[in-house]
Amino acid sequence: MAERPAEPWPPAAAGVLRLPSGRLVRGRGLRYPPPDGPVPAYALYLLDRRPPDVPWDAEWLRWPDFRLPRDRDRAHAALREVWARAATERVEVACGGGRGRTGTALACLAVLDGVPAAAAVAFVRRHYDRRAVETPWQRRYVRRFPTP
Repeated sequence: MAERPAEPWPPAAAGVLRLPSGRLVRGRGLRYPPPDGPVPAYALYLLDRRPPDVPWDAEWLRWPDFRLPRDRDRAHAALREVWARAATERVEVACGGGRGRTGTALACLAVLDGVPAAAAVAFVRRHYDRRAVETPWQRRYVRRFPTP
């Protein structure tokens, strides 16, 4: 396991979303090479299959492409962990392409950060990727995401 970097992501770095609290979270697609620059201290990988090993602390959440997490309770706990760690660490959320599942997770993080659930998808599309959160059921998942 890699040493946990204390400094945050550079705010202008590729894929970095700034939440209203100031927390910075990087979203990306795993089928593309990682961006140049610092590595995460912690990552949540949203895939149907186990991701390759990485030299930093990482968790795998079983989440099929274009679908929803297999275990909703575990997804909620994992996203709360990402949100909490983003206060002091560089965290990354990633799926295959970096839009659907990643965008959905980032929108849920926005809800945890105080963005109204009905506005969270628009927030992520404005500040991360205009095509984030790809399916109607992913949008519904965000609207129904439990708040703290």
